[in-house]
Amino acid sequence: MEKFFKVKEHGSTVKTEVLAGITTFMAMAYILMVNANMFSELGVVSYNAIYIATAISAVVGTFLIAFLANLPLGLASGMGLNAFFVYTVCFTFGLSYANALILVLLDGVVFIILTLTGVRKMLFDAIPQCVRMAISAGIGLFIAFLGLQDAGIIVSSSSTCVNLTSFNLFNGNATWAEIMPKLVTIAALIIIAVLSYKKVKGSVLWGILGGTGLYYILGCTIPGFYKGFAANMNFNPFTAFGDWGSQAFLKVFTDGFDFSGYLATHSTADLVILMITTALAFCMVDMFDTLGTLYGACSRGNMLTEEGEVPNFEKAMLSDAIATVTGAICGTSTVTTFVESSAGVAEGARTGLAAFTTGVLFFVAMFLSPVAVLIPTCATSAALIYVGVLMMGGVADIEWHKPEVAVPSFMTIAMMPFAYNISYGIAFGLITYVFICIFTGRVKEIKPFTWVVGALFAIMFFMTH
Repeated sequence: MEKFFKVKEHGSTVKTEVLAGITTFMAMAYILMVNANMFSELGVVSYNAIYIATAISAVVGTFLIAFLANLPLGLASGMGLNAFFVYTVCFTFGLSYANALILVLLDGVVFIILTLTGVRKMLFDAIPQCVRMAISAGIGLFIAFLGLQDAGIIVSSSSTCVNLTSFNLFNGNATWAEIMPKLVTIAALIIIAVLSYKKVKGSVLWGILGGTGLYYILGCTIPGFYKGFAANMNFNPFTAFGDWGSQAFLKVFTDGFDFSGYLATHSTADLVILMITTALAFCMVDMFDTLGTLYGACSRGNMLTEEGEVPNFEKAMLSDAIATVTGAICGTSTVTTFVESSAGVAEGARTGLAAFTTGVLFFVAMFLSPVAVLIPTCATSAALIYVGVLMMGGVADIEWHKPEVAVPSFMTIAMMPFAYNISYGIAFGLITYVFICIFTGRVKEIKPFTWVVGALFAIMFFMTH
């Protein structure tokens, strides 16, 4: 392993790489529970099925970047992309779970082609810098909003659209059984923040586990909380594999091409425009996540080349694209390079041996689904909120004093949570950027592909919504 990954040549040791790989896994492991919880809301696929799908795609993706690119990074179903899949493509647009997997598969296939031809970087360059910088923050705000909703802290309101839930035990508006899980979410978020401040490895995972423990401890104060609990427990890890095989694996091929449900209430033209614009949104978000993480993590570890490029850049991008195709086949959303990989890089990871270690641990985690299924939504909601906090950091680099930068950036960020749609945020950011350039005499700054993407999004608004 030392010779294959050239550990000494990269100024590292086997021990350092292995420990750093464990650190990356600890920082990423929350995705197994969060992704499974999120997808189970669709009602057509179970927690167990998505848990296995997420783990398998993480193993494949992380092994690919280890052996092809020799980089110390972890891959798994991306936060934000999974929310886009569930809440936008399925719940808002009305496509089925299998239909949405077609878009993920298309995303992966297109990225393989674009990577091999070198077009992927050209596509990235066509998106205005102000929109690029805002995408991560917008997704972060959207994810935090979802976490607050999943926890029941933010609820719908007929007068104000959304409202803060009641914590009032004294006037009968809420019961302790209703309030307790919400308090657990807040407590778990504080645990994550405190552990992160103290630089504890895997703080998000420890926060989820701490919230889970608190949830079951406080449960004893609620009559009937544990009733039937033991009877419903299933300690056979292979049950999850059975659920995965019947509910998720290959559904993209067996059910994905059946759009009859959508076409029952929409025209064929609606479907075509929807698929083009939604696939484009998947591609852009995936691309920005991957490029941003590659440059950010490698820069933090002083691994960039003399030209300031990511080593084995094309191989890393190819690993990401193949992993996305694998994820669609397994039954989960777009697989991308995780920003949490920076935790391992900070611990000294410099080669694919660290990624290989992370992949092995994801493989072991596949057999721990009976334990993972015990983790309540209120605990994973805290992870969603905290990931949102982390993703908001990019707003500090936006030049808010410049209207031509501030307005497209703000529209990108604001429209994602307000419209409950990541692609709408990108669309509004891009369109406002184009019009501001037109009316401020900066038309020449608009790149040809920017016109094309903006036009596609405009067509989407006029024809599909």
